[in-house]
Amino acid sequence: MAQPLYSRQAMEGTVSGLHKSPHRGSSVEFAEYRQYVPGDDLRRLDWRVLARTDRYYLKEFEAETNLRAYFALDLSGSMQFSSLESTKQQFAEKLLATLAYLVIRQGDAAGLLGIGQDTVIDLPPRRNPSHLQLLLDSIPTLKKGGPTGLVEGLHGLAERVRRRAMIVIFSDCFCELDPLMSSLQHLCFEHHDVVLFHLLDPQEIQFKFDRPLRFTDLEGPTSLVTEPSVIRDEYLKHLRHFMETLQKGCREFGIDYRRILTSDNYEKVLADFLIERSRVGATSF
Repeated sequence: MAQPLYSRQAMEGTVSGLHKSPHRGSSVEFAEYRQYVPGDDLRRLDWRVLARTDRYYLKEFEAETNLRAYFALDLSGSMQFSSLESTKQQFAEKLLATLAYLVIRQGDAAGLLGIGQDTVIDLPPRRNPSHLQLLLDSIPTLKKGGPTGLVEGLHGLAERVRRRAMIVIFSDCFCELDPLMSSLQHLCFEHHDVVLFHLLDPQEIQFKFDRPLRFTDLEGPTSLVTEPSVIRDEYLKHLRHFMETLQKGCREFGIDYRRILTSDNYEKVLADFLIERSRVGATSF
């Protein structure tokens, strides 16, 4: 049986499921006692406590509910870069498709948000297998390239989705950092469980070019001819600062930040994520 995908936060769904709800209900996991008040369900009265203390206490349990997961995919031009067999986009699509399959298989709902310069596609979360097929069929048809609209897309998602959900973002995050952090914070403010898969190509973090090259902006008309050995140290310095600042900001907001290289083993990336999620379950409130 496949490893389930758990939320780190309480979810608010409409049917029973694997994930804790912020509301009390009936399940197998005990939460706390509270004193009886007239009108309470006597079936939840703890008779053993009554016999020992002559006081009326009820058992409270964690209500369990279903998860709604939104998979937000960055379709900008920089996601099409690759020094290997697959682009960052293709690596992200593989992760997204597998996670969407797992979510719907376990009875939860999965949706797809494709973000280019504008929102390219917005499939609301659904639980049925036919919706999964629609989601998977939509991925290869997404229009790719052009400037990023990630910040605006995430702000829009935070405005639309008011009920708690898991928001899983796949992006290389190549945009202005302050606006990006603002959009991520907006999602956290709405009490969503935010996961950021930060995808990078190995060449982007190693910069192992050994001859003069023309670097072309994949999201605009700019190009630059330069000697890589001259700018390498400065490039790596700025890149390290960018990654460290992004990771620190995510940690401060409680975002599950995961830096992924397209050279990483896909199955290990997926397994590590699911195993870590299973350890925390839905214990965070």
